[in-house]
Amino acid sequence: MSVKILRRMESVFTVTLTFYCLFTVGVHGDSFTVLQAPEFVSFQKGDWPVSGEKIPDLVALTMGFSIQEDLLWPGLQAGPLFQRPRANVLVVVRGVDSLALPQSVASYPLENPVPFTMDSVAETVHSLFAEDTPVVLQLAPSEERLYMLGKANAVFEDLPVTLQQIRARLSQDGSVLSSLPLNSLSRNAEADLLFLSEVQVLHDITALLQRHRHLAKDHSPDLYSLELSGLEELSRLYGPDSPQYRDATALLASVLQKFGQDVYGLYGNSSVVEVVTVKAFEAPLTRKSRSILESRQISNRGSLYNLAHKYDVDYAVVFNIVLWLMIVLALAVIAIAYNLWNMDPGYDSIIYRMTNQKIRMD
Repeated sequence: MSVKILRRMESVFTVTLTFYCLFTVGVHGDSFTVLQAPEFVSFQKGDWPVSGEKIPDLVALTMGFSIQEDLLWPGLQAGPLFQRPRANVLVVVRGVDSLALPQSVASYPLENPVPFTMDSVAETVHSLFAEDTPVVLQLAPSEERLYMLGKANAVFEDLPVTLQQIRARLSQDGSVLSSLPLNSLSRNAEADLLFLSEVQVLHDITALLQRHRHLAKDHSPDLYSLELSGLEELSRLYGPDSPQYRDATALLASVLQKFGQDVYGLYGNSSVVEVVTVKAFEAPLTRKSRSILESRQISNRGSLYNLAHKYDVDYAVVFNIVLWLMIVLALAVIAIAYNLWNMDPGYDSIIYRMTNQKIRMD
């Protein structure tokens, strides 16, 4: 009797554990995929989850920049000190938890999918390479949100930004409507045109980069951040099991695969291309308009409690440089003073030696 009870409990536990695993996989299916990366940017294959709020720090580390807090994530190994990729391209796809991207470097599960921006990385690029005018492009076609900096203003001035411009671009020669299989997607539906307009933007970006190949030869790294939400609208309108959604998912996967290969080749196999797939963000993203060139006003938020200002990120570096330079100079002064104090003027100094010989000759 007891053996039967134990077997029943074991079967119930097995079914419960299997259901829990399936439920966990279904809910936490968002992913962070590295499509392309040079050899000196080493991504290790594994199932280490990466938090959504740490994506900007991860991008900064791949570009060779320092971050305020250490990123305790084993998926990215430390690379050479004097080698950095020439560009980083991050594509955020909303409305799908994963895409079939077989030719990828590595893929990791994404946890805590909160909205994030690449503003901190853009400010770092601008502050370190202001004279070289790097390309900084942040684009979200569905929200008509565009931010360009440096050479991007001249290179992507012809890039369609608003939905009206992109739809007009779809009716022109060389659009994706004539080269891609639409299958169940319609050219007249609003949601379908929104998705196709985002695909058109990806195509136009690679076309403009091929026209301006000199961008990949300068010494300043470029930053691209794209956010695509066409799949989210298709899922909301037709459902995730609809043929329109399945065809759009397969089409976007092939387009992103080719987009990553083209950008990687244009930058001389020295660029990092990442794709973040998020079914839905946990919180809405609020953005404030600002100019990256405007001066920041330092405010002491702790003045109410008479607290000191926060130290700068480079404080430890400057402190060590000044400290050890002072120690070396102090040791040098002590050594010189000791040698001068114990010097024999008649033997060690050539001036006194010549004087003594002249007195003897006289």
